[in-house]
Amino acid sequence: QVQLVESGGGLVQPGGSLRLSCAASGFTLDYYHIGWFRQAPGKEREGVSCISGSDSSTNYADSVKGRFTIPRDNAKNTVYLHMNNLKPEDTAVYYCAADPRVLFRLCVLRPSYDYWGQGTQVTVSS
Repeated sequence: QVQLVESGGGLVQPGGSLRLSCAASGFTLDYYHIGWFRQAPGKEREGVSCISGSDSSTNYADSVKGRFTIPRDNAKNTVYLHMNNLKPEDTAVYYCAADPRVLFRLCVLRPSYDYWGQGTQVTVSS
């Protein structure tokens, strides 16, 4: 059974950092595209970053480029989202998601993934 569990959210001041974790079970994570998405109250879910299962290439939304990174630890079957220089507009519930359709395509930042975690809240406020 495919399962994704996010952790690491919390309250942080503007300019601070957080590391989110997405632990996978029931499948080998590096064979899947893994994406991080977020959803703020009253807004649509948006793609933040993803890492491709085919070649480990990464993609970032313009709003987080230069501030977020998405490393993967295959030994722990976990993908992380390192978030630096956080801003109040980064406040949202963050979700990780998995897509097994890696053949001949790279990961995308559209919420078209098959498997989703339950989400973790990130609040950036002074």
